[in-house]
Amino acid sequence: MHTCLYFAYGSNLLSTRLTARCASARVVGVAMTEGWTVGFTKPGGDGSGKAGLVQRNGAVHPGVVYELDAQEMPLLDQIEGVGHGYIRDDDFAVTMLDDGKPVSTATYVPQRHDPALMPFDWYLALCIAGAAENRFDQQVLAAFQKTPYKPDIEDHRPARLAGVEALRAAGHTRWKALL
Repeated sequence: MHTCLYFAYGSNLLSTRLTARCASARVVGVAMTEGWTVGFTKPGGDGSGKAGLVQRNGAVHPGVVYELDAQEMPLLDQIEGVGHGYIRDDDFAVTMLDDGKPVSTATYVPQRHDPALMPFDWYLALCIAGAAENRFDQQVLAAFQKTPYKPDIEDHRPARLAGVEALRAAGHTRWKALL
């Protein structure tokens, strides 16, 4: 099996979220990006803000490096919306926290930002749960928790149902308490 490294920084931080999408995914470790931060400014097809990397001098931001079967990357491209708001960068540099080594990964970078957007409640909960699962610094968790969000009033939205299921699979049956 040919594998690749993928750097997650948004809803895919939560391992149950990514493994529901790409069964082969396994956590390699936490890594930092330099010159980037995360905002919820990428326009989603549902009208909400999705997590996106935003260039900012001097910024550092954690994420999770996963190893996954390279044959699953086209599926992840489709899910993430390559060509519909994200581009995939296959040479995205991060530094592993455990040993300080630089690693080249694939990740998704938004093509547009709209600072007026807000994430849906369940989407932000996925990001917070993933940050907690990977023991991110308290400042990162606090920044996620301070992010303005809006309730998703479409209870039967397929993306919402999948997101809530990933939260439940990770033990967050009362996921709104994460916000």
